[in-house]
Amino acid sequence: MNEIIASLTQPETWIALLTLSAMEIVLGIDNVIFISIIAGRVPVEQRDRLRRLGLMGALITRLGLLFALTWLMGLTKPLFELFGIGFSGRSLILLVGGLFLMGKSVHEIHAKLEGEEHDEEKAGSKGAFGFLFVQILLVDIVFSLDSVITAVGMAKELWIMVVAMVAAVGVMLLFARGISNFVDRHPTVKVLALSFLILIGVLLVAEGMGQHISKGYVYFAMAFSLGVELLNLRFRTKRKKTMPPDDDVA
Repeated sequence: MNEIIASLTQPETWIALLTLSAMEIVLGIDNVIFISIIAGRVPVEQRDRLRRLGLMGALITRLGLLFALTWLMGLTKPLFELFGIGFSGRSLILLVGGLFLMGKSVHEIHAKLEGEEHDEEKAGSKGAFGFLFVQILLVDIVFSLDSVITAVGMAKELWIMVVAMVAAVGVMLLFARGISNFVDRHPTVKVLALSFLILIGVLLVAEGMGQHISKGYVYFAMAFSLGVELLNLRFRTKRKKTMPPDDDVA
């Protein structure tokens, strides 16, 4: 405890804490988007509960992996080799998680574009709610790997990693509802978000195959696309306000 208090007087500690917290928030964007889209499949009165449970699951998974650091690092040891590529436990988790994310996102886009929207009443059953929650937990595990490995690489003290992760999930909880509602109101934004998740799935598969590609490229592309779409939404809203009523046109 005395060591923690002493470290709080050092500027390096605060810089590491703020930097890691910001990084954890950025790395959690894809997690929040996935949870928001899945939460849209349950009745409105259950969405907040599913989002909260999903994000709390993400926090518990991250902290669990952090405290099981020795086991986590053991996942990087190659288990077998195929076509000259060494596969470790981490590689297999990323591969399976990436494929699941790609398949899930494509399925959601198909349902959205083909008009096969999910029946909220069916999704409102306890079995369906639990099934969706399990899907969120599975994706939480995949996203948590990157989050924890990043934390270990950026900070030396365990308490800094824990505080940063708790702070990041707190921010996610604060904005998850707004993001979810915004995505639900705008179908084009939902398709963009699902496309973003497909790209993240591709990155996870590539990472599992030993090919590291920076997520920064995907985040930049997504931010640019979202910026263009926000301009389109504003233009359409402004146009509707300036257009005369149908009766006047007639």
